[in-house]
Amino acid sequence: MAVPTGSVCVTGEAVIKYWHHRFVLSEVIQAFSVPENAARMEEARESACNDMGKMLQLVLPVATQIQQEVIKAYGFNNEGEGVLKFARLVKMYETQDPEIAAMSVKLKSLLLPPLSTPPIGSGIPSS
Repeated sequence: MAVPTGSVCVTGEAVIKYWHHRFVLSEVIQAFSVPENAARMEEARESACNDMGKMLQLVLPVATQIQQEVIKAYGFNNEGEGVLKFARLVKMYETQDPEIAAMSVKLKSLLLPPLSTPPIGSGIPSS
């Protein structure tokens, strides 16, 4: 079985990995809606108070743990490097599959606070 991916044709084990990562990504996203995990994330977000430094210290570790709990069941390392490897693979497949790209955006929205843009004209006044 061959699956076209841009100008490259992928066969065999790569196809399994491709569909495997799509499934694992959906499982990771679902894990954030489990009540216990949602409560952990909400508590970390409240403690961070939209401070980006605190988000990195408080929210990111909780999000990483939630992801690790899911991906270890699918053969990824149960350390931070497993999450990084999974993220790199998702990033690679984003360009090949709109569904993976959409799920990736959804996952990022679960991890990062919404960015607010300053109002127009609120920059540094000119002299």
